[in-house]
Amino acid sequence: MCPSRFSSRSSSYGYARRVDLLSDVIAVMRTGEPRSALARWPGRFGQRFAAGAGSAGFRVVLEGSCWLIPATGAPVALGVGDVVFLPHGAGHALADSPTTPLEAHACEPGSAPAVPVGSGGSGGALTLCGAYQLDPARAHPLLRDLPEVLHLPARLGHHAELRAAVDLLGAELQHPRLGADALIAALLDLLLLYILRSWFDEQPASGTATGWAAALRDPAIGAAIHAIHRDPARPWTVESLGAHVGLSRAAFARRFTTLVGQPPLAYLTWWRMTSAARLLIDSDAPLAAVAARVGYTSEFAFATAFKRHVGTPPGTYRRASPR
Repeated sequence: MCPSRFSSRSSSYGYARRVDLLSDVIAVMRTGEPRSALARWPGRFGQRFAAGAGSAGFRVVLEGSCWLIPATGAPVALGVGDVVFLPHGAGHALADSPTTPLEAHACEPGSAPAVPVGSGGSGGALTLCGAYQLDPARAHPLLRDLPEVLHLPARLGHHAELRAAVDLLGAELQHPRLGADALIAALLDLLLLYILRSWFDEQPASGTATGWAAALRDPAIGAAIHAIHRDPARPWTVESLGAHVGLSRAAFARRFTTLVGQPPLAYLTWWRMTSAARLLIDSDAPLAAVAARVGYTSEFAFATAFKRHVGTPPGTYRRASPR
């Protein structure tokens, strides 16, 4: 993370800090390996995809056009370069027209249709699709705030990094060479971050807005969240967090709760327990070391807090989790 300390006199919340938070969110939620494919759709098609619990999927139109038909809401027209992200794995359909009859497709939201590129199929649409596995037990409220469908239309001069990642991923899938497996996995991670970054960048600023987009845009609250993520072991209090960002205790608590939807110390505890759960699965560190990393000087106090928030003692949680 960025090592520099936020100054409350700064006129804006540093962009790098927002990216760090997104990186943290993805790191604690991601499980398994992401998947992706290029798919050629026939001239007339309609495929319905079932909801995928614990998954998120994206689709990018590389050639032609099609329609995304969500489970609820109006159909979305997609053209070349359009990106659609379904952060909650919502059921949906793809079709050449909103009126085309739909056939069921049993796979996850990010899976490919029955006519992969190179199989001899032809038609008016080529899509890049992918899916990520996310752990619902570690779902960050930032992702829970996202709508069922994120549509990022292609616009000249917008989201250059996202477009570059799409181009690179598409090239690796269409013409795999040495190192393709490692490159595709890395590009999928980049693509997910660029999708989220692009969506947050497009959210309008409003003095009455609430939620994570508003919280990250707020200089003081964004800096407080970054401080919690950067140093969860620090003995933070509402007063010390407020002082860190230049606000009184009462003003900070009120503003944080309004924007984030929970009090500062509730979020701090949630992040500590979420970080601890990840450490328990991803490392062999002793429980005392894990406790210290998330702000507990006593292993007993940590175990008590972890069981209260997660529902099981940390040792049991570690043994029961796939490694």
